[in-house]
Amino acid sequence: MEGKEKTEGELLTEELCWKFPHIGKKESEQFEEASRFCEGYKLFLDKCKTERECVSVAVDMLEKAGYREFNCTENYQPGDKVYQVNRQKAILMTTFGKKPLAEGVRINGAHIDSPRLDLKPYPLYEKSDIAYFKTHYYGGIRKYQWGTIPLAIHGIVVKKNGEKVRVCIGEEPGDPVFCISDLLPHLSSKQNERKLSEGLKGEELNVIVGSLPFMDDQVKEPVKLLALQLLHEKYGITEEDFFRAEIEMVPAQKAVDVGLDRSMIGAYGQDDRVCAYTALMAEIETKCPQYTTVTVLTDKEEIGSKGNTGMDAFYFKHYIEDLAESCKTPLRKILRNSLCLSADVSAAYDPTFSEVFEANNAVYMNRGCVLTKYTGSRGKGGASDASAETMAQVIRIMEEQGVYWQTGELGAVDQGGGGTIALYVAQLDIDVVDLGVPVLAMHSPFELTAKNDVYQAYRAFKAFYMA
Repeated sequence: MEGKEKTEGELLTEELCWKFPHIGKKESEQFEEASRFCEGYKLFLDKCKTERECVSVAVDMLEKAGYREFNCTENYQPGDKVYQVNRQKAILMTTFGKKPLAEGVRINGAHIDSPRLDLKPYPLYEKSDIAYFKTHYYGGIRKYQWGTIPLAIHGIVVKKNGEKVRVCIGEEPGDPVFCISDLLPHLSSKQNERKLSEGLKGEELNVIVGSLPFMDDQVKEPVKLLALQLLHEKYGITEEDFFRAEIEMVPAQKAVDVGLDRSMIGAYGQDDRVCAYTALMAEIETKCPQYTTVTVLTDKEEIGSKGNTGMDAFYFKHYIEDLAESCKTPLRKILRNSLCLSADVSAAYDPTFSEVFEANNAVYMNRGCVLTKYTGSRGKGGASDASAETMAQVIRIMEEQGVYWQTGELGAVDQGGGGTIALYVAQLDIDVVDLGVPVLAMHSPFELTAKNDVYQAYRAFKAFYMA
């Protein structure tokens, strides 16, 4: 009944209980802002399907925004903006703040590698008049999802003379695409008996690249030869050049709106380029912050952050060390006083597969960015577990700026789990917590995010830098 007074229990419930609100119900007008912001994000996804492409696009954006390459011998002032590239696969960027570095820096780290299919070192072969590329999958893919979808070739080849050749086929209008075949249902009775994880096996992820022969009866593999000839005509490369190459097969699908209401984005690589883009935009738009910022877009997270472009390497520490030397500040003091957001995605609650989630501690689309106290698997194995003080500090920053946020875990306790770069930051004596975006169909060739959540992540990162 309209105007009815609330009961004591209803008032007490409002005072003591909490439920994360749906942004569309609480503040529907923000969707227009979110949609405008996400137009740039979709373009970023289309341009950035490999870590090298992400770095290249980031450099262009940074230089247009007035960033310069970092030089540890220079004396920087508050508001100055610099960047540093690590081997074309990772990038760090900084806006110098008003407070001395001894009081710490504000760090935001996202990864720009995504699950994919890498070409093997000796990839091209012919069988029964069809030419194929042999692949080795990278990261945690569900192999059966990669059959019979359009694929594009992206990569870099270093020729004998040192020339670097960028390879990209399948993205421009009129380009051919590539695919992995699968059995027709009429002949798949044996395949149907396999476990789902072996629906397509690793050695069956063979990409079809051609079926016409080079016209010479003396050639033993004429279809392979024609494929090589076409690659040579376009890029000037030979089969030997594959040994000096990094070539990836990725979905050819462009980023698109999803749903009648256009509330979601569907695209490849949103784990974790959704956090990379929002972090990059927040960094660029930060002017004269209190604390110096360090935004890092890193590589190799999907395979454990190993290698000299991953966060388990020393390049990140060395960058902070160079900052420290430039202002004659002890490195340890900077690290100990710093605060980091490990910007990575979380699994959005999927009602179709509700049994793998614990509903009260799941995260939901359209309820904002996700603050994750710990990741890891089962008994918090491999986790960085943020302290109550760190949680309180980050929550305060978001609430002061009206950022919509939520918290939860990546699935039910014994269902599995996952990790982020947080533990590699934590081992440097830095307070760190994960903050990212909920994703449906994570690690698939076509992941889903809600525009509202993407926008809130950007707002959270910007608030973090300006606090």
